[in-house]
Amino acid sequence: MNPSEVETLVSVTRFRLRSLRFLPFFLLHANRTMAQIRKADGFVAGAVRREADLAFWTLTVWRDEPAMRAYGASGAHRKAAPHLAEWADQASVVHWTQRGGELPDWPQAVRRLRLEGRSVRLRHPAPEPGLADPKMTYEMRI
Repeated sequence: MNPSEVETLVSVTRFRLRSLRFLPFFLLHANRTMAQIRKADGFVAGAVRREADLAFWTLTVWRDEPAMRAYGASGAHRKAAPHLAEWADQASVVHWTQRGGELPDWPQAVRRLRLEGRSVRLRHPAPEPGLADPKMTYEMRI
């Protein structure tokens, strides 16, 4: 089968740290999860972005949902994920399927999160933003 015809799963996450004091801990866990994802079975492509207000985005493409779930339930990601509820004051996620393994562009990711995303339960939630066009300050391919 042609790789451009294979259905893949796209995942977009956005969360904002509620305080600068969590940034060193977050960066430590982020480096570990980046190393894990690069080796994860079923990982196709990915990118991360940071906004000026301590908001972080991930955009990943997976072979299928079981591969994405296996990554999330193991290793560094499993250790980091529980901290999100304490460290973040905004968090949301969206998933969709697409044909092929190409990484969607950031405007599409923002649009899908804005229209179809769901909030993640947090201990210290702030109002979710209207998600105007984010002011990205850093971007990196995974």
